[in-house]
Amino acid sequence: MQKKELIKRYVLFIISLFFAALGVAITKKGELGVSPISSVANVLSLRFPALSLGNWLIIWNCILIVGQIVILRRKFQWIQLLQVPLSFLFGWFTDFGMWLISWFTADTYPMRMLMVVIGTIVLGFGVSLAVIANVIMNSGEAFVKAVSDTIHVEFGNVKIGFDISCVILALVLSLLFFDFTIQGTREGTILAACCTGLVVKFFSHRLKTPLDSILTGCSNEEEPIS
Repeated sequence: MQKKELIKRYVLFIISLFFAALGVAITKKGELGVSPISSVANVLSLRFPALSLGNWLIIWNCILIVGQIVILRRKFQWIQLLQVPLSFLFGWFTDFGMWLISWFTADTYPMRMLMVVIGTIVLGFGVSLAVIANVIMNSGEAFVKAVSDTIHVEFGNVKIGFDISCVILALVLSLLFFDFTIQGTREGTILAACCTGLVVKFFSHRLKTPLDSILTGCSNEEEPIS
């Protein structure tokens, strides 16, 4: 891969982080729960508001990076430490997204559900861009891959188990922190879990060819030089 193409791919990945973070922020605004991977950080931000959701996402992502190192040990590729600054960027983007939509108030249930739907679409769009960029995995997916490679179970099955585990942990923390009531993890979390993959598939199918031509510097009629 040429240096110019690599730079383009990292730029696209950073753009993908912005949209994914904005999707989390929009979903959060709906107050019906966020995506499974963000659910633990969301509960912690409700219990300890001195740190923003973005800051808790940074902490959570760094925990997942440490988890990869523990699981993979000598097999851990140090290039994956790029996940650390990218995790900070994702957290900052999330807080920036929260600021962007701070003026809006979703004061009815239909409006809150609409925010969840819009947030899930924006999140899925961002994830699809990251898939097309194909340079580095986010900390959540990298953690899932580390577990998958170690226990030799299909990635998709481990991802399902990971998402369920995140939701369970978020529920347990909510019960402990809020007098056995559920906060921050609701039907929006289930909707995001069920629909994000479909949105990613929708956008990836339509954006991959045109974006690949931009990334490789080839028109649709040209083939990239090996």
